[in-house]
Amino acid sequence: MNSRDSILAALREHAPAAKALPDVPMFDVGLPETLPQFIATFERMGGKWAGTVADIEAEIRARFPDARVVCSAVPEVAGTRRIEDVSDPRTLEDVDVGVVRAAFGVAETGSLFLSEAEYRVNALGYLPQHLVVLLDTADIEPNLHRAYQRREFHEARYAVLMSGPSATADIEGVLIRGAQGVRSLTVIAAPKV
Repeated sequence: MNSRDSILAALREHAPAAKALPDVPMFDVGLPETLPQFIATFERMGGKWAGTVADIEAEIRARFPDARVVCSAVPEVAGTRRIEDVSDPRTLEDVDVGVVRAAFGVAETGSLFLSEAEYRVNALGYLPQHLVVLLDTADIEPNLHRAYQRREFHEARYAVLMSGPSATADIEGVLIRGAQGVRSLTVIAAPKV
């Protein structure tokens, strides 16, 4: 038996008996209404709330008039490039606007849950200059305790809670947006199709 095996055997022999984990409260008594809380927190983090719009494609064109490449991972937006046609993540380096749908939002943090299921190609969340996220407002959880109970957390191999555009600030407090990712993050309220 090598050292590794003997150490592991000793640990197993002296391991404490298993016991049930304590119940964790959801801490959701008295929380504010989810949609106004989500919008306020999301905007505080630098995000842009577009609300409900009649024509999503027209809204994207109006917000990003100079965009030449719009890569869409949602059926509601055709874009100029479909994510299904992307086989190499590096080819997303020229994308001006990426469009995805969040699985859900979190009011407490103004966050959007995005995983490989939503992105299809993870680089779609980081290489475009701007990211537009469709969110069904019925899918906003009041806090992280509730969000962690959702099946998406347990099924995803990769996931992120995105709370705003990429940003960094130096020691003097100069804020730079888009330093390591998207320069803007816009949410459009849109029920799931």
